[in-house]
Amino acid sequence: MDFSKERGEGRATHYFFLATHYPTYILRKLHLLNETTFRKWWGGHLPWYFRGYDDMQMKVLAEWVAHKHVKRLARDDVLIKLREHLDHGDVVALVSGVATPIVEAIAQMWQVPHAIGSPAEKRNGHYSGGMTGEPCIDEQKAIYIRKYFGEKKIDLDLRNSFAYADSYSDLGMFEMVGNPVAVYPDLKLAALAKERGWRIIGQAKE
Repeated sequence: MDFSKERGEGRATHYFFLATHYPTYILRKLHLLNETTFRKWWGGHLPWYFRGYDDMQMKVLAEWVAHKHVKRLARDDVLIKLREHLDHGDVVALVSGVATPIVEAIAQMWQVPHAIGSPAEKRNGHYSGGMTGEPCIDEQKAIYIRKYFGEKKIDLDLRNSFAYADSYSDLGMFEMVGNPVAVYPDLKLAALAKERGWRIIGQAKE
């Protein structure tokens, strides 16, 4: 959204997105819409913003998101933990609900070798604004992780693996591994982590 606004592009798309999606945000706040449905609705429609882009345009967008947006939000303690895993030679993947090319750009910024994101659809060399499958959100994260490493024929020692995330909606990914870590978690995840004895990094978010 910020990328489009900075360039004065896609205003009609942006206003239409807000008009059709902010009501769901209000319903979520009122607990009339569950988190999974809310996240799938928003995440599944984010490709509207780069509809018609070719690979070069997508590369510009992805690198802008990585270096101008994500980099400034990164927490030093989390990056230190990431570096520990990389230096140890662990298999490390960045998993996110945004489109795969954007996840790849963020992963490359931090030298993370594997990137798993939502499958944005391309037709005739241009992004269609849709997806070829479910967004990489909630239980789909675990499904896409297994699919990605299965296709690469990389065996994962899940019992000794770690998963880091900040939302209760990442429960499917947490339950894949033997070492779930809640990172600056939402209140629901913080409560679950305490109940199950999971490690917590940072303060819970209100």
